[in-house]
Amino acid sequence: MPSIVSSLESEYRRYKLLAEAAFHQLDDPQLSESGDGGFNSIATLVWHISGNLKSRFTDFLTSDGEKPWRNRDAEFLPRSPTRTELTTTWEEGWGVLFATLEGLDDADLARSVTIRGSALSVPEALHRSLAHVAYHVGQIVFMAKAMRGTDWQYLSIPPGKSSEK
Repeated sequence: MPSIVSSLESEYRRYKLLAEAAFHQLDDPQLSESGDGGFNSIATLVWHISGNLKSRFTDFLTSDGEKPWRNRDAEFLPRSPTRTELTTTWEEGWGVLFATLEGLDDADLARSVTIRGSALSVPEALHRSLAHVAYHVGQIVFMAKAMRGTDWQYLSIPPGKSSEK
């Protein structure tokens, strides 16, 4: 049976791959489109997810998860990065997360951490972060699917294919 930490890591990796599969279906300019209604662009969501992961998981067990060096408001500024810049920013955040998870074991689940001055158990913090990532990855996938329209390649079972194995 996998440990709780490794199970959570697997879920983080699954959401990372879903977002990346959506990115790969888009042209570079589409990564910066915010669409009608003032939605965040995929690039903005990448900056936000990365900033959040870097802040939360740098010194995860020993310092507040909202670091003084994080500029959350800047994560939401419009931007038009190259695909290389987007990928670099994306990987920076995930790298911090995965390095931290690699150093955790199930014994650490009895510990607590602080996020924005509030104490949370390690499991609460990990689940909260995973839910945050899943929420924004869902936005990324939704936006990419809307941009691709009928050219979208499904990331799971396509409609009408549920009975196929």
